[in-house]
Amino acid sequence: MITIKSDREIELMRHAGMLVSKMHQFIKPYIKAGITTAELDRLCEKFIRDNDAIPTCKGFEGFPATLCTSVNDTVVHGIPDNYKLKNGDIITIDVVIGYKGYQGDAAWTYAVGEIDDDKKYLMEHTEKALYEGIKEVKPGARIGDISASVQKYAESHHLGVVRELCGHGIGKDMHEDPEVPNYGIANTGPRLKPGMVICIEPMLTFGHRDVYVLDDEWTVKTLDHSPAAHYEHTILVTEDGYEILTPRLDD
Repeated sequence: MITIKSDREIELMRHAGMLVSKMHQFIKPYIKAGITTAELDRLCEKFIRDNDAIPTCKGFEGFPATLCTSVNDTVVHGIPDNYKLKNGDIITIDVVIGYKGYQGDAAWTYAVGEIDDDKKYLMEHTEKALYEGIKEVKPGARIGDISASVQKYAESHHLGVVRELCGHGIGKDMHEDPEVPNYGIANTGPRLKPGMVICIEPMLTFGHRDVYVLDDEWTVKTLDHSPAAHYEHTILVTEDGYEILTPRLDD
């Protein structure tokens, strides 16, 4: 069921979203060669708890960590461990933060030191695909308008669109209706209404779009081991358009 948030709920989600933004801003300087993904996770969990909030991913359906840390050919749901980041890696930090029962969610991909041109291209155009989808958000538009816009931009830049994973509604729960795919047909799907909150999150690959899941039942990797990028914002549908609840504070 798609829910319309009250003014009170929206205000709590604004706070949760801003904590997500501040956490990303906090952790960015630490993303350097030599640090482990587990160390990044510990730093972020402390930041979240110090701000009277909850790391929602930790314990969700058995997930063991605060962050999803997805390096290079990992698309999503990478589990923090003792892997030390290396110059030339890319890493996606995906986090959900709960504040007084309401959630904020955002994922951004970061470069570790100097990366090659292929990874730069992938990151640039995955983030731009996100904003192409966001531009479609307004009352009366449909979920398919977002999906089609993301797909058109990604494929016009020769990037693979992962189809097994998608965006979603968000509120009291991390994942709510509706699903927000990164491919589809314009003018189809549920209509957007003021007070809806959704997460738009292109997950694109530099190679083929096929993926597989590791035996840990979480980590999703590209089948051809090409690099993947993932950008996500939490978006409120307003009376005349949209509001990004997880703004990039470093922009």
